[in-house]
Amino acid sequence: MSAIDPYLLVRAGSLYVAAMTTAAVCLSRRPDRRTWSAALLASLWNLPALFALHVAAERVGWWRYDARGGLLAGLPVDLWLSWAWLWGAVPALAGPALPLALVAAVALAVDVVLMPATTPVVVLGHWWLAGDLVGVVVALIPAQLLARWTVRDERLAGRAVLQVVTFTGLVVVLLPTIAIAGSATTWVNPLERPIWQIGVIVQALAVPAIIGITAVQEFVTRGGGTPVPFDPPRRLVTTGVYAYVRNPMQLSGVLSLLLIGLAVRNVWVSAAGVMAHIYSVGLAGWDEDEDLRLRFGDGWTAYRRARRRWVPAWRPWQDPRRPTARLYVAAGCAMCSEVADWFERRGVSGLAIVEAERHPSRTLSRITYEPGDGSRDASGVEAIGRALEHVHAGWAFAGFILRLPIVCPIVQLVVDASGGEPRQVPRNPAIARSHSARTGV
Repeated sequence: MSAIDPYLLVRAGSLYVAAMTTAAVCLSRRPDRRTWSAALLASLWNLPALFALHVAAERVGWWRYDARGGLLAGLPVDLWLSWAWLWGAVPALAGPALPLALVAAVALAVDVVLMPATTPVVVLGHWWLAGDLVGVVVALIPAQLLARWTVRDERLAGRAVLQVVTFTGLVVVLLPTIAIAGSATTWVNPLERPIWQIGVIVQALAVPAIIGITAVQEFVTRGGGTPVPFDPPRRLVTTGVYAYVRNPMQLSGVLSLLLIGLAVRNVWVSAAGVMAHIYSVGLAGWDEDEDLRLRFGDGWTAYRRARRRWVPAWRPWQDPRRPTARLYVAAGCAMCSEVADWFERRGVSGLAIVEAERHPSRTLSRITYEPGDGSRDASGVEAIGRALEHVHAGWAFAGFILRLPIVCPIVQLVVDASGGEPRQVPRNPAIARSHSARTGV
């Protein structure tokens, strides 16, 4: 009888351990559909995170792989998938209520036993435990946070951020890598280009990135949900970037792949963007349309007729059944009045410019945007960004940039330091009551 190939034993064994562990957990706990969905998300997080850890491990010397066949940039695909599942889905299914520190400690203890046992496929360096600890921090812990927040339907903004990072890693890093490796073609490192070309590439990629991020923001702030199909918005979102185009996140992904393909000079990466477009137009588009029709009825039907899936309109669409948004601007402030005049001259759509002194219920200290749909108000720079979305696509894009999570507070600090700090606007209750009775506001 011939000896068992140790390389085959390690690689097949990793898949066997993942499968048997999952089966044991399912038999003992019988997770529901939302728990399964959260577990899948946790594993998806691990795919780009563990791939990045692999690249770092080779460069730092934590470990390397001695394997042939079934590799992605030197990483055995079977070990990668098993590791992503064991650090993602399995803890999410087995111990969603266990202290996260305990889960991390168990994972480290298991690796202390299993990692040396993976020889000769995995060749460990002297400091491999340090790399494993880094992996726990960047892969296992965020994956479990994402799973737990999803199952419990909490930390909406936090899980949306983790989802954005996950799918950015999948689209921007893994899909191009898979396309290049699968086609056995070459590519050019864009960082080796002249600095002016790198600047052009970064600015070009920023356009689809901003479209994607603002779309997620809109789902969170106006829809109360995330882009993931099993964690969707509670309300139909037709505002912000969705007032101009129906599928901004898909548009963002496709444009990103096309531009990355141009940047690395590989046609197969760009082809991946084309294939994503075909898939979205076909099966995914049909399934999405049917789901939205069932959940939102006539509202979705009207919106679907008004906006195209991929090609943005120039002017925003306003749902006639939704209350008009309002921008409250102080009439007694010269600088604020200029802002109000600027918007009025541009014929904003679905936005009423109202004197802040006429606010029906409270005293304001900044320019304030009230969406009128029950979602939260915006003030200051964020309010200006919201109002710009009611002009046309060009100004709306500037508004998207202003409302980005890091950009908005920085710009607000600059504005405050330049004389735009908060000021109490004297409210006239009599005028406010008259205005409320006349307009229904």
